[in-house]
Amino acid sequence: MLDFFRRGEVARDVRMLAAQGAIAPRPLEQLGLLMLLTSDHDTEIRETAESTLQMLPERSIADFIARADVPTELREFFIRRGVQPSDTPAPDSDDPLVDTGEAAPELEGSTEDQKQATFTERLATMTVPEKVKCATKGTREMRAILIRDPNRMVASAVLSCPKVNDAEVEAFAKMGNVSEEILRTIAMSRAWTKSYTVVLALVKNSKTPVAISMNLMQRLNPADVKKLGSDRNVPEALRVAARKKVVKNQSGGE
Repeated sequence: MLDFFRRGEVARDVRMLAAQGAIAPRPLEQLGLLMLLTSDHDTEIRETAESTLQMLPERSIADFIARADVPTELREFFIRRGVQPSDTPAPDSDDPLVDTGEAAPELEGSTEDQKQATFTERLATMTVPEKVKCATKGTREMRAILIRDPNRMVASAVLSCPKVNDAEVEAFAKMGNVSEEILRTIAMSRAWTKSYTVVLALVKNSKTPVAISMNLMQRLNPADVKKLGSDRNVPEALRVAARKKVVKNQSGGE
């Protein structure tokens, strides 16, 4: 989602939500969004982002920017604001640092199918900001639908939700009706590609860019590579590469 903001592809009402701290993605993205929005061309959005940053305890920011996974750009942004990294990096947590928005609406129904049907009916009248809120703060049923939303930023917002787990990501990686951008984002995440089942799902998904599938195939076990060589649902180039790898393995890599 942060990339959409960087590219200037986000409508004002969604930027305002982010500036208010009402979207509430993972802390790294949230701080990145607020950093970007302090330079927004809209004065009200800039001032709102500044106000939201002022709400954050300095100690929480100091601990967070001490983490090794924080980009240099973000760390230096806060250092320029007088916040130095602490000696005790914040522990791993997906909880947002601030959440000023309302919770996602409750869905009617006792089963997952019923809840999805209820949400599908609501989608017709929902605005993009409402969808983004549901994507980052809603239920599993909402995420399963919004990951396929034609608005690419809404779909990407699902992956920014702190509640998303490996099982959901694996399900997304298997979908044939998600955008290529979603599959690319999953493939670029070290956290998600630690899961073998996620990697396998990406490789077997015909919508995954071939270059990514080729790279991830190197991590598959011999049995799955062999199956890939005869899988008519994947691109021909990938099948050929898989068969070559099988032959190479059988010949001892010579």
